[in-house]
Amino acid sequence: MDYSKFKKALQLLEEQNNRLNSISNDYEEWVNIALKESIIQRFETCWDCLWKILKRYLEHEIGLAEVPNGPKPLLRLADENYLLPSPISKWIEYNRVRISTSHDYSGEKAADALEIIDDFVQDSIDLYKTLSKENWE
Repeated sequence: MDYSKFKKALQLLEEQNNRLNSISNDYEEWVNIALKESIIQRFETCWDCLWKILKRYLEHEIGLAEVPNGPKPLLRLADENYLLPSPISKWIEYNRVRISTSHDYSGEKAADALEIIDDFVQDSIDLYKTLSKENWE
């Protein structure tokens, strides 16, 4: 299976998140806002790649005939097959946050997304390593 699109999306998210975590307060506020919005957009892209590659993995690598076509039931199936590196409740929360960011990057929804990014990045890296059987670079 080709994991390159998922890997690239995750690398870009990780890079931006690292920038935000290391940014000094000397930057103008608009730089901070732009970086946060970029992280949220990269989270959305990464999430969409993640659940689609997970679907293909369940179909092609595990050989399941009937795999749901949506993140939430797919996550339950992935959990039943011991693929998720953390409790399913965290993955359901990532999905909830992704849905909430669809049309609104301001206020509470943006804060919710930014709050889960560190955990999401690490969990996604761990999932990538499980699925691809590759080390993270």
